Amino acid sequence: MGKVIIVGGGAAGMLAAVSCARKGNKVSLYEKNEKLGKKLFITGKGRCNITNACDAEEFLDHVVGNPRFLYSAFYNFTNLDMMELLAELGLPLKTERGNRVFPKSDKSSDVIKTLSKEMQRLGVEVFLNTPVKDILVEDGSVRGVLLQKGERREGSSVLIATGGLSYPSTGSTGDGYLFARKLKHTITDLAPGLVPFETKESFVKELMGLSLKNVSVRIIDGRGKVLYSDFGEMLFTHFGVSGPILLTASSHVTKALAKENLTLSIDLKPALTKEQLNARILREIEENKGKQMKNLLGALLPSSLVPVMLSYIGLSPERRGDELSREERLALVDCLKAFLLTITGFRDYKEAIITRGGVSVKEVNPSTMESKLVKGLYFAGEVLDVDAHTGGFNLQIAWSTAYLAGQNMS
Repeated sequence: MGKVIIVGGGAAGMLAAVSCARKGNKVSLYEKNEKLGKKLFITGKGRCNITNACDAEEFLDHVVGNPRFLYSAFYNFTNLDMMELLAELGLPLKTERGNRVFPKSDKSSDVIKTLSKEMQRLGVEVFLNTPVKDILVEDGSVRGVLLQKGERREGSSVLIATGGLSYPSTGSTGDGYLFARKLKHTITDLAPGLVPFETKESFVKELMGLSLKNVSVRIIDGRGKVLYSDFGEMLFTHFGVSGPILLTASSHVTKALAKENLTLSIDLKPALTKEQLNARILREIEENKGKQMKNLLGALLPSSLVPVMLSYIGLSPERRGDELSREERLALVDCLKAFLLTITGFRDYKEAIITRGGVSVKEVNPSTMESKLVKGLYFAGEVLDVDAHTGGFNLQIAWSTAYLAGQNMS
């Protein structure tokens, strides 16, 4: 029976503790916050999107950063295994649109309580308000940890499960990167992930809170190359744009946006061709002779978008529809099919769901999650350079890597 130390009491830390203690190890978990699962508590808007119930192959298609590294961890402990484990522990689950899995109660606190209760049953020692200052290593092997207060705690294995930099108010302040770097590990470029975009156009403030469903978006670089395209739901904010399809897009354009501004093209009517849309506008004009454009466009667009759209193409809101020239009408069609915004950057880590980048997976054994540089040192969760789309995929990365690490620590 080994003496194992886990640094971090978030999703990865808690599940690793359960996995490791079930193998008969004596497990101690150190958390710097006053309670466990602080970031887990706010995920999924407080409902906790535990995982995604899609099949294995589709799941791995949603992993953006280093999917091959994840194969062993995921197939050792899949999304279905996680659902089964929580169900066995008495937490009822439900699956919603997009195969997203939530606790039936819609309370993230129930996920934390369920894992905490199992840790307690297994005899895991949990130390809250106890920051770790350093990882102790001698002759290339882990010996334990040094606490902030100066105390040494011995251990034959140490797991770093400290999360990333996103939502720093929950305690994710990059401690794991500092520990890893000190032990000669490479930290790949870090950036906010699954994060809203900022745009150049100030008129987005007038659209703040407007959600558009069933729109098609493309993100284009300065050479006209399409870097990302998707269909679904987006949201305007006071600083730019957000929503599911754009949060996912942020994981695909990190490097490009670091070099230049990008163009966001929104197709507001993806179900119609330009010809069909032109015919539709002509029909609206014909059926509503004398009607002003500000009222005419209400049949095609949300009310808050109408004045912005008219200003964008230089048409007076009072202009009558039947006064439009062919060129003006076609300009309106073009704008509805390609409403252009200039993306200037990302929001910061305070609004990012995850951190992109982290401990280089080249220096971690994918079959065990053990460091290739330090014997007895393990990594799990967001601290690793592995990330995925929104929809429960990133939490499953935490569960899978943590479970595998827990099985191998002793």
